Amino acid sequence: MAPKPYIFLIIALLFIFLPLTASIHFKLPAIFNFGDSNSDTVEAMDLPFLNAYLDSIGRTSFRKGCNFAAAGSTIEPPTARAVSPFSFRVQVAQFIRFKLQVLRLIAKGKKLHKYLPDEDYFQNGLYMFDIGQNDLAGAFYSKTFDQILALIPLILTEFETGIKTLYDQGARNFWVHNTGPLGCLAQNVAKFGTDPSSLDELGCVSKHNQAAKVFNLQLHTLCKKLQGQYAGSNFTYVDIYTIKWNLIANYSKFGFEQPIMVCCGYGGPPLNYDSRIGCGKTEVLNGTTMTAKACSDSSEYVNWDGIHYSEAANQYVSSQILTGKYSDPPFSDKMPFLLGLKF
Repeated sequence: MAPKPYIFLIIALLFIFLPLTASIHFKLPAIFNFGDSNSDTVEAMDLPFLNAYLDSIGRTSFRKGCNFAAAGSTIEPPTARAVSPFSFRVQVAQFIRFKLQVLRLIAKGKKLHKYLPDEDYFQNGLYMFDIGQNDLAGAFYSKTFDQILALIPLILTEFETGIKTLYDQGARNFWVHNTGPLGCLAQNVAKFGTDPSSLDELGCVSKHNQAAKVFNLQLHTLCKKLQGQYAGSNFTYVDIYTIKWNLIANYSKFGFEQPIMVCCGYGGPPLNYDSRIGCGKTEVLNGTTMTAKACSDSSEYVNWDGIHYSEAANQYVSSQILTGKYSDPPFSDKMPFLLGLKF
């Protein structure tokens, strides 16, 4: 589903700010990223993105960590119709192999140290997670609402298993994002919102958002449980849902013109989205050649292509995450300078 460029804005800023903050009890030598996010451009940042686990051609550096995330990934093992084969279980297995390879290579000498994380980075680094939304969104195509709610504990059991494996591998610092308001994505509105009674006051699909809220509530409970269960661990739960909901509900306040209609799409208002023509693609519909083109100013749109948020929206999300106000435990009191963060 949606790659999340804001993940990498956050990563870059965490590298800059956290090591400089005395009240943070752990330094941040490396970040290991899991989920369905992939990299995008981070303008005005003087730091590179995390290299992907499979990106081993050339002088790839994993000194500051590694990105195991892949677009379209799920927590549950993939089905035959899955967009990505790289489920959370696969990503965790890749991490284990990565760690073993790193330790084997650095044991051979110092020549490769500048490209690889030190052994203690695996314990002192930050483990970031943004995953689960594809499990929920995909389930709506084949399951009833009640079946989806019943599926959520099973999804989170699989997530908990992966977290335990990482903890056993030395991970201690966990940064967990909940899922956003799935019902506000034009892709879901177009497919599941044709009946006006299925929409809420913002024009979002109610049941998708209800499922997201149930998932988030149970994920939050799980993070609290794991914090108490795993000695020496640090779990930070980040409420992405509230940040994005506030943006969509108050879009004009933040300088946007369109909260749901997409910038790059086809079909015109109210959604400018057609599942048959992806952003930038040209297809023949009913004998006529049509192209899904980008709008003239993407900064006016919250949504880019019906699935992904625009760069301007991602920057807003990043700025709100880094205030710490949407985290449990909150950290805004520890990093007050982030409250005035500007992109």
